Amino acid sequence: MAHTLVAAFQNTDRAREAVRQLEAQGFSDKDVSLIAPGDKHTKGGGDGHQDSVMDGTAWGAGIGGAAGLLAAAGAIAIPGIGPLIAAGPLAAALTGATAGGLAGAFMDMGVPAASSKRYEDELRHGHAVVTVQGGDGKLQTARSVVQAQGAHDIEMD
Repeated sequence: MAHTLVAAFQNTDRAREAVRQLEAQGFSDKDVSLIAPGDKHTKGGGDGHQDSVMDGTAWGAGIGGAAGLLAAAGAIAIPGIGPLIAAGPLAAALTGATAGGLAGAFMDMGVPAASSKRYEDELRHGHAVVTVQGGDGKLQTARSVVQAQGAHDIEMD
């Protein structure tokens, strides 16, 4: 039975590294999603580096080229949150998320309503979110990977 792991990161670079490591563990682009703010937000780490929507599209393409996962990142706008960069199955869910918003897209992936709202708030505050779908054994591996990369809010259904 497939389950979903959701993890929030204060630093987009750490989220991208988690995605790279998930690919190295055998996860496919059908299993992993990454969504991050696409407007000007400091991405943590204290370096003051600013990412724009265009930078975000480039990093999404870079993930696809470098890691084989998330090959098609795209910029989208969610009312009340703003521009986001999304790749993987969650990106497809977000294209139809105008009625239920971002929380609705998370719920469509099996994330409980209260948790979905919490992850939507993470994005609103400039954090990145990674989702992974798979069986219990694979999600334990995914949990180890995202923990090692500094995820601060991890939930598995």
